Amino acid sequence: MKKIFSALALLISLSSFTMDKPAYRLFTGSGKAVGYEKMLKELVTADVVFFGEQHNDPIAHWLQLELAKELYLLHGKQLVLGAEMWETDTQAAVDSFLLGQLEEEEFARSSRAWPNFNTDYKQFLLFAKEHGLKLIATNAPRRSARIVARESMKGLDQVTVEEKQWLAILPIAVDLELPAYKRMLSMFGDSHGTSASSRQIVEAQALKDATMAHFISKNLQPGQRMLHLNGAYHSDHHEGIIWYLRRLRPELKIKTISTVLQPQLDKLEKEHVKRADYVLAVPENMTRTY
Repeated sequence: MKKIFSALALLISLSSFTMDKPAYRLFTGSGKAVGYEKMLKELVTADVVFFGEQHNDPIAHWLQLELAKELYLLHGKQLVLGAEMWETDTQAAVDSFLLGQLEEEEFARSSRAWPNFNTDYKQFLLFAKEHGLKLIATNAPRRSARIVARESMKGLDQVTVEEKQWLAILPIAVDLELPAYKRMLSMFGDSHGTSASSRQIVEAQALKDATMAHFISKNLQPGQRMLHLNGAYHSDHHEGIIWYLRRLRPELKIKTISTVLQPQLDKLEKEHVKRADYVLAVPENMTRTY
């Protein structure tokens, strides 16, 4: 009986946070826990909000849709959505679907929708359709990214004029000293960028970042606000897309969210501090969508 009482006392002493097993927790970039409403008050003032996700994380996808709903209530038709998940040359298919001119099956085929479209992005697209919002396909066509990964940026010199219209304006500057790109190089054991193959992979990433920045800049009109979905690596530490976007539109007010996985959510782990303006921490054992 004494052991039972001891166990009960231990359970009672545990924090309610631990007992509640929350599905997520929000932090400021400095690591301070923050509520959704307070975060929203700051995000609503931004011209562009980058929501960096883990592509198979259901919590991030749910919160992206919730944030889109909130921003729509506050901005109305001035809200524009953007997404890495569709490539720039599929914009006509995206527009046709939003106008009800394309059936879902044909849309998924012609827009080269990601395999997890149904589980992770369909509701976001349907929200845009329901409210008559523009959704901008921002990512570089994968065929162009493959050329760069294989031949470096120089490979783009040989692509057609028609193909170039779907990319950032060439030539594209690539700074391999940027921390994000240095981290990528280090993943290949090439922190100094001496290997042509590793440099080319980073250049392919830069092509995507630059193209997303270009199409955000091109489509964001005065007075409009944008919520952009992308993999967290494309906007973490205000690098990637944002480095290129600031070169194009330095006047824009930009805010970022990054999604991270942690074993515990009681505090933000040191490696995630300053990763973004706000960090969405999700349990690392959260169910994945694929």
